[in-house]
Amino acid sequence: MLRQVLTRIEQAGALDGASDKLQTAVTSAVRPRTLRDVLHGSLLGHPLHPVLVQLPVGAFLSAAVLDLRPSRSDASTALIGVGLAGVLPAAVAGWVDWSEMTRDRRRIGLVHAATNLVATGLYAGSLIARLTGRSKTGRALSFAGLSVAGVGAFLGGHLSYAQGGGISHAAPEVARVPEEWTVAGSLASLPEGEPVARRAGDTAVLLFREGDRVSALIDRCSHEGGPLSEGPVVDGCVVCPWHGSTFRINDGAVIHGPAGNDQPVLPVRVRDGMVEVRRP
Repeated sequence: MLRQVLTRIEQAGALDGASDKLQTAVTSAVRPRTLRDVLHGSLLGHPLHPVLVQLPVGAFLSAAVLDLRPSRSDASTALIGVGLAGVLPAAVAGWVDWSEMTRDRRRIGLVHAATNLVATGLYAGSLIARLTGRSKTGRALSFAGLSVAGVGAFLGGHLSYAQGGGISHAAPEVARVPEEWTVAGSLASLPEGEPVARRAGDTAVLLFREGDRVSALIDRCSHEGGPLSEGPVVDGCVVCPWHGSTFRINDGAVIHGPAGNDQPVLPVRVRDGMVEVRRP
């Protein structure tokens, strides 16, 4: 039953009208590239949204534990206030990530956001009730908010783990690279200063030659799996041709989003004129 509900949400084309308008609004509102990079987590090499979510989730869970002991109501009230303060930055980072996703993921993300909005409203009501002396109502609203937030967290988990939203699409490719040194091509066949794709076993690998030095990255972009080797190289960085994620070639560090994860780098050596790579 639960799986059927999730499938229906994923396939709910009726959500696309609102989703497309919101995507345009988010893109227009958060236009500066540096700000988008910060919100994507590109500067961290890790998506920022799940990091920021820890504050409201931790505060709300802690308040629920303290609510089981009515004598600690002042502490619960303070925690709910802290949790509400942490909702906005977490939500903004989440919306920016959402705006770069495919439609099926955005449908789940839209319901995820709506559920969290309801939970936030319940917690805001709880805070007001507590501050006005209606502690029982405040506790009831906060437990209701925690329950709704749990549904939102479940949808967020489905978005990440089942649909692959926000994960590194390059990471699974590393496990397919042979553990032993494997020839990916000859040094002479690599153009100077241009990315090219070669294969190591079943995995596409980006090779970049500078003189006798060769760098090797997983070719599949960590953001949505785009072919990095087909993108341009600018100032020592390769730019994904699909969505513009930018990675430093020598260490795979993400420089610009929408990618929030670094690009996996492979060990590489040149032996007898052949370029060899292996799994890290």
